[in-house]
Amino acid sequence: MAKSNQVHTTYNSSNKNWSVKSAGASRAASVHKTKAVAEIAGRQLAINKQAEHKIHNRDGRISESNSYGRDNFPPKG
Repeated sequence: MAKSNQVHTTYNSSNKNWSVKSAGASRAASVHKTKAVAEIAGRQLAINKQAEHKIHNRDGRISESNSYGRDNFPPKG
């Protein structure tokens, strides 16, 4: 998927909050106190946008990635 079709759930250490942001956006779509709530909001945004949802750990590494859009490379068989 194109990078512009991604939603990221990331930790903001300066605010001690979790944010959900679309790739290329200047502002977060939503901000949450817990990672669990941010994941739910990010998943719903990704489903609505038919995008890929990247969930990051506190250190910034991607811990999980889920695709809710059209699969360009579906499994064969």
